[in-house]
Amino acid sequence: IHTLSLHDALPICYLIRRFAPYFKPYKGILIFDLVCASFTTVSDIVLPLLIRYISNVVATDIAAFTADLIVKIVSIYLCLRAIDVVANYYMQNTGHVMGAKIETDMRRDLYEKCQNLSYSYYSENKTGQLISRITSDLFDITEFAHHCPEEYWIASIKIVLGFVLLVRIDVLLTVLMFAIIPIMIAATYTFRKKMRRAFKMQRSGLGEINSHVEDSLLGIKVSKSFANEEFEQARFDVDNSRFLGVKAIGYKAMAGFRSVTRTFDGLMYVVVILVGSFELKNGRITTGDFVAFMMYIGVLLEAVRRIVEFTEQFQRGMTGIERFIEVMDEPIEIGDAPDAVELKDIKGEIEFKDVTFRYNDSEEILNKINLSIKPGENIALVGPSGAGKTTFCNLIPRFYEVSEGSIEVDGCDIRKLTCKSLRSHIGMVQQDVYLFSDTISGNIAYGKPGATMEEIERAAKLAGADEFIREMSDGYDTSVGERGMKLSGGQKQRISIARVFLKNPSILILDEATSALDNESERLVQQSLTDLSKGRTTITIAHRLTTIKSADRIIVLNQDGIAEEGTHDELMAQNGIYANMYRMYQL
Repeated sequence: IHTLSLHDALPICYLIRRFAPYFKPYKGILIFDLVCASFTTVSDIVLPLLIRYISNVVATDIAAFTADLIVKIVSIYLCLRAIDVVANYYMQNTGHVMGAKIETDMRRDLYEKCQNLSYSYYSENKTGQLISRITSDLFDITEFAHHCPEEYWIASIKIVLGFVLLVRIDVLLTVLMFAIIPIMIAATYTFRKKMRRAFKMQRSGLGEINSHVEDSLLGIKVSKSFANEEFEQARFDVDNSRFLGVKAIGYKAMAGFRSVTRTFDGLMYVVVILVGSFELKNGRITTGDFVAFMMYIGVLLEAVRRIVEFTEQFQRGMTGIERFIEVMDEPIEIGDAPDAVELKDIKGEIEFKDVTFRYNDSEEILNKINLSIKPGENIALVGPSGAGKTTFCNLIPRFYEVSEGSIEVDGCDIRKLTCKSLRSHIGMVQQDVYLFSDTISGNIAYGKPGATMEEIERAAKLAGADEFIREMSDGYDTSVGERGMKLSGGQKQRISIARVFLKNPSILILDEATSALDNESERLVQQSLTDLSKGRTTITIAHRLTTIKSADRIIVLNQDGIAEEGTHDELMAQNGIYANMYRMYQL
């Protein structure tokens, strides 16, 4: 359980201040909801007064208690209950919809924030935790946004009006009864604090379970191939048991909270019965007054009890808001500069100037890289694992920011360009192809949203994918399944290439695009890549060195930077790092 312990919670007043702006578009609904809440309290407050009046009339002059008086009293109460029913319907209907709209607005903002967070954030945080924050964390916001102002408003009306009405009947009894309420609130403070901490730990624990389930199910083929189903079950049982332990802590705090409130409930009745009986015995209050006090206890306790019951929802809402704010306050490390300009009429020239890159002030991945790439030039990057080849490519579309130096495209520092315009001119084909759970046409069209079917088919033909697509039962409307599981590796890769053909970028980055394919698939995909790279500035990362022999230049990277540079023939003649790598590959 201790592994889920979290930092100190943010102050409630701060959380409410950050959450309050989401009410602004719906302030009209909120105000009318509170008006309706006021109406629903009227019948509860008036009923004890009616009973008090009836009791006093009967006790003093039974003859005055006529049928007309009874009908008049009942009519008044029926009117109040009718108003209560209509007002309550509005609260339950429109009020809840308002809460759902606020939840929707927050989810929209949170998803937008996730889209803008940098690569580094996702490398350090689990996807399951983010999914939990976007989905289950915000479910509690609906109830919280609706009930929080409503419940506290109703309780305030009942307590204030109840005090005003009762103090006019008997000051001593009223003061003693109401003095118990702040004591009860103070006595429950520790339990409320523990409940909030436990709810936050529950959310984190649920996120861990989501992360484990996502990881396990996406890797189900691996776990089955190693016959590790029992191992995966054991790992899940650990997270599941830890989550149970965290929930037990929350329920223990909740039980203590409710026990304290029930104790004070009983104490309030004891005070009224004890003191009220002596007041009644000494003639300071009437029978009707005593009955009214007893009924008002029920009204007050109902208000307090609703607040008590809402406290659990309140703490869950606070937890959801806090976890929402934690993501929203994450700095966007890579964004547009205030004076950023659009990249237009791109030629495709790229220049690295003294570029150094390190992850979180750790060991340098790239060191003082200087390289000029001409428009339309075909560059290949080779080198040992960990030399920074993929990092080199990821710096060009600003997936990461350079630590030192600068990268220029067409003579302009990429940090002075808008990210969208820069990335719209760069196409990437990677080894690990990601296809969305959509149709084949939908995945190709991702390269150019709104593309026509004719454009999609033309891109597929250029990628060498049209033939196998048409052989499928539903053709371009065939569903690819989760992450493209219904397709072979070569088919997935050609669809990803078609996606880039449709995008038609001026700069092309190929990150080991064929290293995971069989020979036949590699031959087909390699031809598609050759066609794709024509007329574009191309940077290729390849482990299969035979695929880059025709590159205009081959750059050899190692831990010290650029170790060698030249054509295949030039580097073989140097008999250096590249020549040794090539000979080892041919063995």
